[in-house]
Amino acid sequence: MEQFFIDTYHLVRNILLTPQRLVDNFKQRKLENELLKEKEERKRKQIEETIGEVDKSANRQNLFTFLYRVKNSSGKVVNGSLEAKTISEVEVFLKNEGYEIIKIEPKKSNPLTMDIAIFGKKIKGGELSFMLTQLSTYIKAGIPLVDCVRILSKQESKAYRKQQYDKIVYDLVSGEKFSKALENQADIFPRLLINMVKASELTGDLPQTLDEMADYYNEMHETKRQMVSALTYPLVVLIVSILVVVFCLVYVVPNFVKMYAETESSLPGITVFTMQLSDFIMGNYIVILSILALVFVGFALAYQNVKSFRRSVQILLMKTPGIGKIIIYSEVSMFTRTFAQLLNHSVKITDTMAILNNISTNEVYKDIITDTLDTLSKGGKISESFKDHWAFPVVAYEMLVTGESTGKLGDMMEKVANHYSNLHKNAITTIKSLLEPLTIVFLAFAIGFILLSIVIPMFDIYGAVGSLN
Repeated sequence: MEQFFIDTYHLVRNILLTPQRLVDNFKQRKLENELLKEKEERKRKQIEETIGEVDKSANRQNLFTFLYRVKNSSGKVVNGSLEAKTISEVEVFLKNEGYEIIKIEPKKSNPLTMDIAIFGKKIKGGELSFMLTQLSTYIKAGIPLVDCVRILSKQESKAYRKQQYDKIVYDLVSGEKFSKALENQADIFPRLLINMVKASELTGDLPQTLDEMADYYNEMHETKRQMVSALTYPLVVLIVSILVVVFCLVYVVPNFVKMYAETESSLPGITVFTMQLSDFIMGNYIVILSILALVFVGFALAYQNVKSFRRSVQILLMKTPGIGKIIIYSEVSMFTRTFAQLLNHSVKITDTMAILNNISTNEVYKDIITDTLDTLSKGGKISESFKDHWAFPVVAYEMLVTGESTGKLGDMMEKVANHYSNLHKNAITTIKSLLEPLTIVFLAFAIGFILLSIVIPMFDIYGAVGSLN
């Protein structure tokens, strides 16, 4: 009887719960359908964007390169090239720009033909900073953007740089946006600048963005200049030291070897070692130079093309005492400053990370950024990928966490950049003050070693002669 009531209870309970279960199942299926539709919609948008990019690329591919020779207002002959649909477009553009046309012809497709100024096309930080400052000043003065670029072109003395400005003018006159005109020369202008200009075109604050990017590239230029300045003097002293040592071994020591051979006296170990080293260099200098050249070229090629080798070298340098701090401070300063610039201009966090990944040359930080993108795709926080990482200092990590939690990540990253920029400058000064005396000590030791190896036997010979007398 008791079992009957239990079975009846469960039967009634299931009957009462069945409608609720049907409702829950319906809601679940509805939610799944909505998620599926959203996924399909995202996929459709991606396909449309891809098609749009292909169409843009196709339109770009429909352009032909024309070579021209013209005279400017001062009568100077200028050679250049321009991408356009027809030769008449090039002719109209050049005439409007005030050039006297000498010749325009389509560029012949020849794999052996090199574009003018193939070397040094990339615009450097200091030059880029000055260019952006000028553009901002002209725009604030009320001059149209296309006329601002024309001014830059007219005052430029380098032919290849003038040609680059003319290409921007042509794109602007053709109705392209400034960011698109820069993007069409992506091998010259940094991707960061292109994206920042693109963001400023949406918000309408182009002059302010140009000023900020001018400060940014000026800071990067100063950092590199300080590095070069710190290493130049010790490097010059080191090279001179090596040349002096080689000169002594090749030209000075052999003369004394002949003199000691004539005396037939026993020589100390330091002299024997120096003489053997001199003989080895003189007899194998071609092999030595060939090996050094091969090692240098092989290292450069491997570093440029082999990712694992480049990462290993960078890790080794970053963990080297003294040098490692300089590299880490420089990378953290550049990373956080760029991060702050992008965030403060409302660039999406995923786009920000993608840009940082493209402009970074350090494989360690590229791996961190890749991990960050993966973490963000899973709904995680930015700081998770930086936690306890040896290449990202604790102070920078804590500031990153604070900025993330307070919603002021851009401001925090700017402070981190300034802090580590100062640390980087101090580290360079310290290394410079240490390297200079070390290189001088090396020079003194090397020359002193050779002189001792030459002088000691002379005292022995003089002593022997004196005893005979």
